[in-house]
Amino acid sequence: MEVKTSLLDNMIGVGDMVLLEPLSEDSFIENLRNRFDHNEIYTYIGSVVISMNPYRSLPIFNPDKVEEYRNRNFYELSPHIYALADEAYRSLRDQDKDQCILITGESGAGKTEASKLVMSYVAAVCGKGQEVNKVKEQLLQSNPVLEAFGNAKTVRNDNSSRFGKYMDIEFDFKGDPLGGVISNYLLEKSRVVKQPRGERNFHVFYQLLSGASDDTLKKLKLDRDFSKYNYLSLDSAAVNGLDDAANFRTVKNAMQIVGFMEDEVQSVLELVAAVLKLGNIEFKPESRCNGTDESRIKDKNDLKEMCELLGIEQSVLERAFSYRTVEAKLEKVSTTLNVAQAYYARDALAKNLYSRLFSWLVTRINESIKAQTKARHKVMGVLDIYGFEIFEENSFEQFIINYCNEKLQQIFIELTLREEQEEYIREGIEWTNIEYFNNAIICDLIENHQSGILAMLDEECLRPGTVTDETFLDKLNTICAEHQHFESRLSKNSKYITDHSLPHTCFRIQHYAGKVLYRAEGFVDKNNDLLYRDLSQAMYKANHSLIKQLFPEGNPAKVNLKRPPTAGFQFKASVGTLMRNLQTKNPNYIRCIKPNDKKASHIFTDSLVCHQVRYLGLMENVRVRRAGYAFRQAYEPCLERYKMLCKRTWPHWSGPAREGVEVLMADLKVPAEEFSYGRSKIFIRNPRSLFFLEERRRQCLQNLATLIQKIYRGWKCRTHFLLLKKSQIVVSAWYRRYAQQKKYKKIKSATTVVQSYTRGWQARKLLRELKYQKRCKEAVTTIAAFWHGTQARMELRRLKQEARNKHAVTVIWAYWQGTKARRELKRLKEEARRKHAVAVIWAYWQGLKVRREYRKFFRANAGKKIYDFTIQRIMQKYFLGLKSTLPSMSPIDKSWPARPYLFLDGVHTELRTVFHHWRCKKYRSQFTEEKKAVYEEKLEASEIFKDKKALYPSSVSQPFRGDYLEISKNPKYQKLNSAMEEKVLLADVVNKINRANGKGTARIFLLTKNSVVLADQKTGQVKASVPLPDLTSVSVSTQSDGFFALKLKEGSASAIKGDFLLSSEHLIEIITKLHRTGATAADSEQLNIDISDEFLVQFKHDKVCVKFIQGAPKNGNSVSCKRKNNRLLEVSVPTTA
Repeated sequence: MEVKTSLLDNMIGVGDMVLLEPLSEDSFIENLRNRFDHNEIYTYIGSVVISMNPYRSLPIFNPDKVEEYRNRNFYELSPHIYALADEAYRSLRDQDKDQCILITGESGAGKTEASKLVMSYVAAVCGKGQEVNKVKEQLLQSNPVLEAFGNAKTVRNDNSSRFGKYMDIEFDFKGDPLGGVISNYLLEKSRVVKQPRGERNFHVFYQLLSGASDDTLKKLKLDRDFSKYNYLSLDSAAVNGLDDAANFRTVKNAMQIVGFMEDEVQSVLELVAAVLKLGNIEFKPESRCNGTDESRIKDKNDLKEMCELLGIEQSVLERAFSYRTVEAKLEKVSTTLNVAQAYYARDALAKNLYSRLFSWLVTRINESIKAQTKARHKVMGVLDIYGFEIFEENSFEQFIINYCNEKLQQIFIELTLREEQEEYIREGIEWTNIEYFNNAIICDLIENHQSGILAMLDEECLRPGTVTDETFLDKLNTICAEHQHFESRLSKNSKYITDHSLPHTCFRIQHYAGKVLYRAEGFVDKNNDLLYRDLSQAMYKANHSLIKQLFPEGNPAKVNLKRPPTAGFQFKASVGTLMRNLQTKNPNYIRCIKPNDKKASHIFTDSLVCHQVRYLGLMENVRVRRAGYAFRQAYEPCLERYKMLCKRTWPHWSGPAREGVEVLMADLKVPAEEFSYGRSKIFIRNPRSLFFLEERRRQCLQNLATLIQKIYRGWKCRTHFLLLKKSQIVVSAWYRRYAQQKKYKKIKSATTVVQSYTRGWQARKLLRELKYQKRCKEAVTTIAAFWHGTQARMELRRLKQEARNKHAVTVIWAYWQGTKARRELKRLKEEARRKHAVAVIWAYWQGLKVRREYRKFFRANAGKKIYDFTIQRIMQKYFLGLKSTLPSMSPIDKSWPARPYLFLDGVHTELRTVFHHWRCKKYRSQFTEEKKAVYEEKLEASEIFKDKKALYPSSVSQPFRGDYLEISKNPKYQKLNSAMEEKVLLADVVNKINRANGKGTARIFLLTKNSVVLADQKTGQVKASVPLPDLTSVSVSTQSDGFFALKLKEGSASAIKGDFLLSSEHLIEIITKLHRTGATAADSEQLNIDISDEFLVQFKHDKVCVKFIQGAPKNGNSVSCKRKNNRLLEVSVPTTA
């Protein structure tokens, strides 16, 4: 890729209009067209950037481009919006100058996208870090929220900003963003109730109906069908390139990142739904008996659903739509509203509800993104405000918008001239006065305190009597008829000029951008911006928390009979504040131009671009820059760029840069009237002189390139020759070495062969001698072995024969003894059989005698006795078996022996119960009073936390010790112990959570019968003492963390500094003892235990939500607490396996 090192290198057209030659409107437009056709959408006028809307994506906004323009000189690279953003950021960071970036242009010119590019560039080049990235993300994510509620589709722009936005981004001394403040100007709230043909309402209505889930729409009582809502236009409901459903998810995610709570998001959606429902309320006329007309609501279903959303009584709002109460000092007058007045009241309520909701959103975003530190900040302001508007029908909104653009044009011309003049004075160059069109006369026509149009409009709105748009126009004709920039039908006729294009109900103003025809109809009503007091009071009665904040004037206790300021007065004051703010900062300008009205790429409409160039005053801006000198450059870069044109300055100049430039210009013989020397820059009067220098530089660069090529080729050939020569020497040396090595190896091989043959003959001779000696020794050994073997075998045969003889004698004797033993055994058995037969016969005889004697008694009593005997034996056997199989003495042992017989079922069960009661009694008899109290606390902890908090199971096996610090024995806490008048029931070290950063501070936690005391761990000094009656509830989460919140009774002395958010490793024991102590205290109510993963804690005047989430283990599986924003502390609990 070709790298551009200067604005003047490889230009398409002219990159800076100041250098355009010849300068005319046609050449200006042609240069813009030429660059636009080559995708060069940015052009400079000095330090001003002209931006053409390409209506398509271009590959010039990627991270590589950001790095390319980072920390580069403004004119070092081709024109780009990143160059201006980098220049502003570096001036703020390095020179400590507050900056403002003014983005102007008409609707559809790309102002909103330009502001996004500036903010994204600044976010990319500033510092990194967790807190810095969080601030950058919040600043960037505020855009989708404001676009959803403040942008709409118009005939000129699919994402037109219908409000003005000025954001001050605050930086620290390092250039890292700290926060920001957003100001909004004049939301076009009339769009809520009526849209021109081909345009849409604000984006959020379509995003909500397209992207919300079915459950959400059901809760909001809405339907996805756009046609069911009167406030939504149907001819442009769908826009190509806009995915409302995806944008809705983006907006909800952005609101979460910015810091909106879930209940706040739900409240905002409820108000948006209420506006849609409000548009469906219709009225019908009714005549009263006294002849007056009044209105009634046709279908009350939409009114009922709206009241349910906002928590308003239906009858109250219905009456507010039917009657109007006018209050004087001492009386009230109630009048009925006819159908037209009822519709006016409905639309006024819808517009006020939406505009106040938008203002609340801006305020809420400012709360989240504001800088937390109070040190002095550096500020960069970004102004993205509606452009000049000329429609077929122009009303009060276009008048106000064009007035704001007149003021911006005025400050643009003033600051541009001032900047040019200051540079000439700073450089010591003579200043020539420049004539230009000053639009101060137009601003005076609009804003003059006595004869200005806004002053007359306010006067007409405030005077008593009949006030209409016609009376306002008559007053304009009376006072402004002679003004050269004001025209009306009456003023034209008075000058005997007939203009049929100017209706009787209109007036025309000659703005700097051209003539604009305004229709006077609606000016008075829109300037009054009147909302009936009955509707304000009805809104204030709503149970919806957000509604009460939006309608504070509805509070009956604060009734103000003073008329509120008009819309024109408020906007004029806001514009004045904005102008004063901009004048305190160093300005940077981006002038946005749209190439065509079709919102299509590759189309350049000359007439449209020419019109925008005229009313933006770009030609005047070029003339201002060229009035004195068209081009200026510091001496160092000028000398570095053109030093090759002079032999004395090439290739290096050793003296000061200014002297080198003087030598260079003298050598080139440039006429002296064509340039001037400043203190740090050279100023060139005519662009032709600059192009002359560039042409000479181009020719010189070609010659230098040829010289460099010649020298390079010679060096390359010499280097090749030297390499060949060196290679030949190396090859010769290697060959000679190889030949000598080969000869040496051959001689060495022959010597080795001779030596091997000699050594082999000597070895074989020695081997033969050794083998002979070995064979002689082996022969002697073999003969001796055979002799000794023969002797041994003869002795073995003799010993075996003796052993066989002895064994035969032993066997014969054993057989004889066995025969004798068997004969004796046979005799003894025969004798025993005879004795047993005698005994059996005697027993049978005795039995026969007994049976004959007792035969008469046996039949009557034998059955019962046998049964009793059997039962007795079974029971005896059962009890003996039960004795040996009884379970252990542990009360939790649920085992019991099996039942042996069915008829013992009842006895078996009763015995089990008796045994269990007996062993429980034995177990309880072992308890002391202290141990009994501990088990009662364990039982109460089970009732409170079992199956409710994940931390409880791990606490069951841990005994409750109470005094973990041994406060009565530890000499470190002797002073603290003496200060306690009551017995300390629990003493432990806890962490007190700081709301600002979520970090903990160690504190000693003491519990007595009547109070809770927090003391410093190091000094033992008492920090807080809370009586138990002032403690209303304790909040904990359902997870395995140790966080708990002590909530204090509102209005009590202990609640001045707010609730306490603490963390402890013995949470279960602390909460249980608090609950028991609070229940036994005579003057305190039962302490409530709230177990939830999200609860509110009162810190002084603010309520902060503490939210518990499960996350991946970090920092050794510890629980971490972080502040997400001013109203949210997020506790991350590691997930347990």
